[in-house]
Amino acid sequence: MLRMFAATLLLAFREIRRHLLRSFLTTLGIIIGVAAVITMVTLGNGVTASIRDQISSLGSNVFIVFPLRGDREVIRPFEEEDIEAVAKQIAGAQEVAGSVSASTTAFHNGADWTTSVQGANNTFLRAQSIEIEEGRPFTREEESAGKNVCLLGPKVRDAIFVPDASPLGEEMRLGGVSCTVIGVLAERGQGGGPNQDQDNTVLMPLKTVQRRFTGSDDLQYFVIKYDSAYSSSAIQDSLVELLRERRLLQEGADNDFNIIDTAQVNQALGAATGALTAMVAVIAGISLLVGGIGIMNIMLVSVTERTREIGIRLAIGALAREVRLQFLTEAVVLCCLGGLVGIALAFALSYSLASVIDVPFIFSPMINLASFLFSAVMGIVFGYYPAARASRLDPIDALRHE
Repeated sequence: MLRMFAATLLLAFREIRRHLLRSFLTTLGIIIGVAAVITMVTLGNGVTASIRDQISSLGSNVFIVFPLRGDREVIRPFEEEDIEAVAKQIAGAQEVAGSVSASTTAFHNGADWTTSVQGANNTFLRAQSIEIEEGRPFTREEESAGKNVCLLGPKVRDAIFVPDASPLGEEMRLGGVSCTVIGVLAERGQGGGPNQDQDNTVLMPLKTVQRRFTGSDDLQYFVIKYDSAYSSSAIQDSLVELLRERRLLQEGADNDFNIIDTAQVNQALGAATGALTAMVAVIAGISLLVGGIGIMNIMLVSVTERTREIGIRLAIGALAREVRLQFLTEAVVLCCLGGLVGIALAFALSYSLASVIDVPFIFSPMINLASFLFSAVMGIVFGYYPAARASRLDPIDALRHE
């Protein structure tokens, strides 16, 4: 049995080699289908991972609260008393911290770079899971006194400091304000405060930024890190009720603030990206069906071309199941070869496109294996009818075929 299968496989490869161009064109639908499905799923996984990384850079289980235009058509900022009230009265709130930011230009050693300065404290760093790659966080004295010290985002460091040299202890200038570098932040990507590139920012003590840049004690927004053991919706309802009370909003008036839950955003974006990837993969899978129909068409042509050969084989004693196996093997081999070429093409496309759109390349063995097995199944499904038709030929009529 094994010897017969090996001989059948050899004959299948020989027949494919005899019509190399036709075989390639036949498998083109399978190649494109497999490549498209794997590429779309791989890029979709990369985009999903990239989004999750950006959301997680805001901190897990975090509310970001910022003001909106209310009925009075003005934006009312938050106050420090709001932060204290939320920290004391909202059950489940672990870290609550406000922030302000302003656009500025960083100067050092003759180089300049457009960036933003953000007021923060160590509570803010913990709430948003901000890590320090080099150096240290603020001290209590620096926070309370509003010292001129700063933490650099990696883009600012790379732009105005000497490469491969530590900026710690160096003096730099933000607009007209000098500060001493005490640390460098780890990479975080896009997000954070409204419209911020978190890597292109400089953190200074909150009081320093309020006094030297914004000229006000107001807070532009604040963040809340909450305990995952509590219901986020319950915390959010309590937060809305408290803020409406503190901001003297009448019953029926719209909220003049907005609350973003990073956990919900992460879940929603992941679901949306997954659904989009699945939809595109299904559309790409249609080309696999078209390719399978092409396989069936060419196999039927092959049966017609080789009718006399089939008649000779049947006349000298070949069994119908052996003829059926021969043509079915050819169809499966064609589809498997198309699947392998499609996988190789998908790998190259996925790797290249992931670099172009700047998302991680996530190789998934399962989707590649599933695509290969699906292409083999396509060979069985669409190759069975031509194989069965070949096996049912009458030897006498087949030998008369011209």
